[in-house]
Amino acid sequence: MTRPALPDAVQIAPEDQVAVALRALQAGETVHVGGIDLCIAEPIGRGHKVALRPIAAGEPVNRYGWPIGTATRAIAAGQHVHSHNLVTNLKAEEPYDYAPIAARALRAPGQWHFRGYRRADGSVGTRNEIWVIPTVGCVARTAERVAQRAAKTHAGIVDDVVAFPHPLGCSQLGDDLDGTARLLAALASSPNAGGVLLMGLGCEENQLAALLERVPEARRARIRTVGAQMSADEYDAAAEAIDELVAIAARDQREEVDLSAMRIGLKCGGSDGLSGLTANPLIGRIADMVTAAGGQAILTEIPEIFGAERLLMQRATDRAVFDDLVALVNRFKRYFIDHGEPISENPSPGNVAGGITTLEEKSLGAVQKGGLATLTDVLSYGERLRRPGLSLLEAPGNDAVSTTALAAAGATITLFSTGRGTPLGSPVPTLKLATNHDLAERKPGWIDFDAAMVLDEGLDAAADALMARICAIASGEPARNEANGERDIAIWKRGVTL
Repeated sequence: MTRPALPDAVQIAPEDQVAVALRALQAGETVHVGGIDLCIAEPIGRGHKVALRPIAAGEPVNRYGWPIGTATRAIAAGQHVHSHNLVTNLKAEEPYDYAPIAARALRAPGQWHFRGYRRADGSVGTRNEIWVIPTVGCVARTAERVAQRAAKTHAGIVDDVVAFPHPLGCSQLGDDLDGTARLLAALASSPNAGGVLLMGLGCEENQLAALLERVPEARRARIRTVGAQMSADEYDAAAEAIDELVAIAARDQREEVDLSAMRIGLKCGGSDGLSGLTANPLIGRIADMVTAAGGQAILTEIPEIFGAERLLMQRATDRAVFDDLVALVNRFKRYFIDHGEPISENPSPGNVAGGITTLEEKSLGAVQKGGLATLTDVLSYGERLRRPGLSLLEAPGNDAVSTTALAAAGATITLFSTGRGTPLGSPVPTLKLATNHDLAERKPGWIDFDAAMVLDEGLDAAADALMARICAIASGEPARNEANGERDIAIWKRGVTL
């Protein structure tokens, strides 16, 4: 397919002193960008920044119309702007002013539908699976073997039988243990699970009975428990329990629902300099369409909003949500400080290689996944969705931990933008959106959608194409992570180990 010619570089906002290269630029060539003909002074990689005009030492540097750091030395027009001449401005805990802006008009969601499984609590799953969740790492592999055997026995009756092994559940104390239990109970409440087997050992801190009490009562009819130490044969006991769950789930049928039933997780990983130009704004457009229809979208990765948090704060639906967001941001900053780490210890080496220089720059690109929607709720780690609209969920940036937290919060499908690629998946369909054509072409086994279509055909056309893909996968077509067997969880451990 012949693609339309793209500009060589793009200036995102009029006040930006930098442009982002859409292809590798060579020293000595002249490109037209930002309304000027710019002579490139040195090689600039794709996704990296080039100065549009002279920048003085100590001058704040803008991208997206917001500061992404301060120049450490004078930078001439046409020079590379990156880690060698730009540093973060991030500080520790700080006060924030409540300065709400008027809600912005969102794109009309359109008449989109998908075929999902309606649950007793009113939620709608995109899958009808049996999940085997161990309470403790001691029976993690046992749970895995149980699920593997059951998947063969019940193939074609339910969508799948899947275990989610993890190493935690014992030798934990206080808030750390509570976080593990809340997360697992929330996972057991997922609309994508037509039934759940909670499998314990017997002597662990994360006791089966206490864990079951955390699950909403309406959900418990679809949960069975097996304690390995108390069972004559834990495999027979687990197989019998799964047989019962399959008999219940087999009665479930897909039915057509609209976007008001969509619960969508928003995530990025392996970001590059194009993430904030293609995939993240595209995900933001999808979030706007879903929330405008009455559905729910979940943004997370709290350290990766540092430097861009005010963009979310000004969209809080009321003072209470604003206060919850301030408390969450400063609590997370304190988490870094208490461990003796700088709050700006980001971007990753891969981000830097892809053109992202400071955490502010990464964050300003990352928060675009939340679109323009009003922020209606702030959730603690392990909490489940409570309100329609855009929610912010407490979790770190770590890909495995945050995708797990999104699924536990109630996401039934997750959009995951990536500039460098990753095979990682979560308990729910985890669609990978490539920020650039090269990645999509090199890694078709990982990538579900080429978001660089935004540059070729515009945001509206790309959003319609992506929504069609989302609805197909929500209706049962496997996402790449499912086809590849990439279904894992990771739990955020924050305390001592006994």
